[in-house]
Amino acid sequence: MDTTTLAAPPIASVRSVSPTWRRFRDAFRRHPTALIGGAILILMIAVAILAPWLGTVDPQSVAPIKRLRPPSSQYWFGTDMLGRDVYSRVVYGARVSLVVGLAVAIFATVVGLAIGLVTGYVRAVDAVVMRVMDGLMSIPSVLLAIALMALTKASIGNVIAAITLAELPRVVRLVRGLVLTLREQPYVEAAIAAGTTLPLILIRHILPNIVAPLLVQATYVCGSAMITEAILSFIGAGTPPNIPSWGNIMAEGRSLIQIAGQLILFPGICLSLTVLAVNLLGDGMRDALDPRLARRM
Repeated sequence: MDTTTLAAPPIASVRSVSPTWRRFRDAFRRHPTALIGGAILILMIAVAILAPWLGTVDPQSVAPIKRLRPPSSQYWFGTDMLGRDVYSRVVYGARVSLVVGLAVAIFATVVGLAIGLVTGYVRAVDAVVMRVMDGLMSIPSVLLAIALMALTKASIGNVIAAITLAELPRVVRLVRGLVLTLREQPYVEAAIAAGTTLPLILIRHILPNIVAPLLVQATYVCGSAMITEAILSFIGAGTPPNIPSWGNIMAEGRSLIQIAGQLILFPGICLSLTVLAVNLLGDGMRDALDPRLARRM
């Protein structure tokens, strides 16, 4: 009997693309504004990191003889009432807003995730913790942050702590609502029937299903934190006056808005662009991570 040798087909090297990355790519293609927002945000981060090498001078350098100079080739954004270079102060101010926004987003997300997981799954804890969160949410976040700053001294760390506490209830309520829905799913009930412990149920079965909306919420918390920090600094309850921040710069220039509008114009534009970029990026992440929206695309 003749034997024939069957040659195995060559194994082609196929580059696989993960479904999550494919959703991100398709979402950014259909929503270019999210890509624009990400690019603006990266630019602002680069400006904050590279501030000493972007043609800046000491933002605290005072020169009264050069006070209230208009924008020119020497002073791109003009000078303030003390002769300080507004361009340098605006560039260095990006550091304060981005640090506060990112730190608040990280702390509020991590702490809110831990509290929301427990309160959403354990009914006895839920009855107590959520009443506390409802009480915090009944107070406007700005007023709550002002009250907390009044009890402490002005510093970036205290600003981050005050805004984090003001934003925390929103993250907790989001996570709790998702957990209340997920704990009734069949795969969670099967894990309970199999004797899986509570920590493993939360980590293996519930946490992966709330990461996507939690990341989107974190972007909105970041934008809200930057606005709140600017408000606190504007009214004198935020970062110390010797630290250049966009809120401090606008607060110092508000009395001179009629003769030197650039003192408020340039930091206001930077703050608006940064918050807009964060929100646009959050919209793109929502479209990319939400399976229901992904199926419609």
